[in-house]
Amino acid sequence: MSSPLIRRRPIAALLAALTLCFPLAAPAAEHITLTNGFEIDSVRRESLPNSGKVRLYPVGPSNTNPEAPTSYLDLAAAAIARIEPLEIPAIPPEPATPASKLPSVPELLSHAGAQHHIDIDLLLSVVNAESGGQVLAVSHAGARGLMQLMPATAAYLGVHDAFRPDQNIAGGTAYLDQLLTRYHNDVRLALAAYNAGPTAVDRFHGVPPYRETRAYVARIITEFNRRKRLGQIACRYEVGCPTFATRLIVAKVGRSATAPSAEPHTSSESAHRALQAAAP
Repeated sequence: MSSPLIRRRPIAALLAALTLCFPLAAPAAEHITLTNGFEIDSVRRESLPNSGKVRLYPVGPSNTNPEAPTSYLDLAAAAIARIEPLEIPAIPPEPATPASKLPSVPELLSHAGAQHHIDIDLLLSVVNAESGGQVLAVSHAGARGLMQLMPATAAYLGVHDAFRPDQNIAGGTAYLDQLLTRYHNDVRLALAAYNAGPTAVDRFHGVPPYRETRAYVARIITEFNRRKRLGQIACRYEVGCPTFATRLIVAKVGRSATAPSAEPHTSSESAHRALQAAAP
């Protein structure tokens, strides 16, 4: 709780103090340490007037020109613990890639899924629930891109531009991989943590009793199962379809959710993580 003396300080005096600590614009590169332990290399820092916030432009391909950076994140000024000068070599701009050679979203998801052993149908279902496949989607809370990464989460994952599909998908898949590992491949809990945060899942020892989170988990599981069933139907008429069993997830959020028994997919034929929906 804030001290009464601090709360009674005039707003003008507080803003003046913030301005002294953090100049309105700092174009030089800086190494910034946050109070939560995260560290960010920034090519430019600006104070946002009358907001108590600071805008940081992280080092990366999108911000090669400090005078005209394009990717940024906003933080409370009080969240910055230390600022140090940073000398960085000039980053050459990325060569333009012909539009015809840019990988599609399904291709990016397939690559990320193979890298982290996560079924591409699960990743597609997450993307549809998070952004509807809109690359430039921004939520009311500030989450960005296809897999809706919050700025702090993106910085933690090394994502410099959350609106770039390749970076967003790589970061979002890595984060989902961490959550699946944390919750022993329990897909329901991992999805709930992706939506509401691991702290909420740990506090309630399961899917939190939030309407939004429960609807989110149920929606993704339902779409995942639909995709798998369609794949099974299609395989009846195709030659060379995989013969391994497909695991479905029962979408009973808040109750014991089980899946048909199957051996984990550890063979080279299936590099995807075995989807488990164990009871909480």
